[in-house]
Amino acid sequence: MNLSKRTLTLGLAAAAVLATAGAQAQTALDDVMKAKKITIAIPTDFPPYGFVGTDLKPQGLDIDMANYIGAKLGVAVELTPVTSANRIPYLQTKKADLVISTLGKNPEREKVIDFTAAYSPFFQAVFAAKSLTIKSFADLAGKSVGVTRGAIEDQELTKLAPPSADIKRFEDNNATVSAFVSGQTQLIATGASVAGNMMARNPQLGTEFKLLLKDSPNFIGVAKGEDKLRLKVNEIIAEGRKNGDIDKMAVKWLGRPAGDLPN
Repeated sequence: MNLSKRTLTLGLAAAAVLATAGAQAQTALDDVMKAKKITIAIPTDFPPYGFVGTDLKPQGLDIDMANYIGAKLGVAVELTPVTSANRIPYLQTKKADLVISTLGKNPEREKVIDFTAAYSPFFQAVFAAKSLTIKSFADLAGKSVGVTRGAIEDQELTKLAPPSADIKRFEDNNATVSAFVSGQTQLIATGASVAGNMMARNPQLGTEFKLLLKDSPNFIGVAKGEDKLRLKVNEIIAEGRKNGDIDKMAVKWLGRPAGDLPN
């Protein structure tokens, strides 16, 4: 075999391997439909998106969205609780087909997972007592700020806070909120919904909004390369936006319609 023919043969073989890998990467939707079950990672410490109700069952906007997708696919839904730190690994290790867990989209995450269109509004901010004067991120110098490790507010706060800010990282949102409420930290960086729930339960703290970290709608996480599943979920989201179902879920849990969301 001469060099040109050998090069061509090797090229075709490599292409065949890539094609096979691509075909194997596109099995999630087929597997879900065959098993008639979809496993969806959800939060249980992040009201009103996901929390455990008095009946000890998960509830919230993200849980409603997970069940909505399952109903539209015509399959059973298995809910798997996750934290901010382990939700992406659950996709990568195939412990979940989708992650619906207040997941913001950023370039770092896009390198390791794919995202559907946005399904709900969300923003992150810094909150503290009214008595604490905070006008800019420079005012965080020398002050302690609690944040959930690995969450998008952790990433944004790390970029925006001055070096002398004392950023205290906790493993989940309950621990972050508890630290602030108990006075372990002077400020808290979290999502508006978590802060709202915290302020409603602890009015004596006089907590208020201080600084916007990021306006970051929620997206659904899909394993890298699973385009068939991602596009199918996008169809369901688009239908839900058009018929008003997405707005109804947002009104139910956030008190406001979802409004215009990015694709």
